[in-house]
Amino acid sequence: MTPQPLPPRSGPARLIGRAVGGAIAAAAVGVAVFGSISSAASGQDISASMTIIAPAAAGGGWDGVARELQQAQKANGLVNNVQVVNMPGAGGTIALGNVSVLSGQPNNLLVGGTGLLAATIQFDSAATLDDVTPLAVIVEEYDVIVVPADSPYETLDDLVAAWRDDPKALPWTGGGSFDQLVVTDLALAAGIDPLETTYISSDGGGEAIQALLNGTAKAAAGGYPDNIDQIEAGRLRALAFVAQDPVDGIDIPTAVDQGYDVTLTNWRMVAAPAGLSASEEDSLTRLVVDSVETPQWRDAIDRYRWTERVITGDELADFLDDEESRIRTLYEEMGL
Repeated sequence: MTPQPLPPRSGPARLIGRAVGGAIAAAAVGVAVFGSISSAASGQDISASMTIIAPAAAGGGWDGVARELQQAQKANGLVNNVQVVNMPGAGGTIALGNVSVLSGQPNNLLVGGTGLLAATIQFDSAATLDDVTPLAVIVEEYDVIVVPADSPYETLDDLVAAWRDDPKALPWTGGGSFDQLVVTDLALAAGIDPLETTYISSDGGGEAIQALLNGTAKAAAGGYPDNIDQIEAGRLRALAFVAQDPVDGIDIPTAVDQGYDVTLTNWRMVAAPAGLSASEEDSLTRLVVDSVETPQWRDAIDRYRWTERVITGDELADFLDDEESRIRTLYEEMGL
């Protein structure tokens, strides 16, 4: 049965439709790893058992999404037995490759998002999102452009002017590859050659913040949830919020409102293996939509400071195509 649109909510638009299928493909995978996933998915009744695969180590953003989905499904009786499997490596493409060989097994869900799509391009991975069945984008997280509180740059224009004068002399940092894409996007919007920019890669948002505070870097792009405590404590100054539109409760001017068309978001999605029937895709899409309607998920949105954005069906297919093109162009500008 095709999922029907749910009643509209206040806040970001919710796009609900029929899930789209992915192409069937195969990828090499270790026997032990494959066995641990497929054996967990006993039978085809998705309400009986489900394995949610987080393509990163415990404690990260993808792991958080996976475990909150697990809690929402268990607490509301959507699935009787739900387990989370962490499968880190190569920006998530190890997990993607493993799921790509589970064709026709609907008892598996893969968490991914902007970073996973970017990794398939960056690493030219054998498996891509075409090898799984994307079901839904469920939330997005925004970056913020920050400088130390004692920085001479009071506005985004101040920062860009200094950056433009001598790009190599103003080192940037960020907590991951997504943040570097945001910096690249801002450079292009400001008329700065990304190849002339000094970017110091940090291992996570905490390390990026430390690089700012100790003077190693002069500016950073990082996730709003990672930086808000330091901003509110007065250690960092927020110059721009990276989103298409302002968000209620966040009093930081957007880059767009300041004349820089930078809107790349760190969205999170859920996918399933390829080779599923239309009814299986529909049922899994409904499971995801029902999961993000639960009180437990609503609480998670508040705790993680996510922004709700649900996209499925034809809208999802178009969205992923646009994002793939956009991210590929940014990597080309970075010389990768």
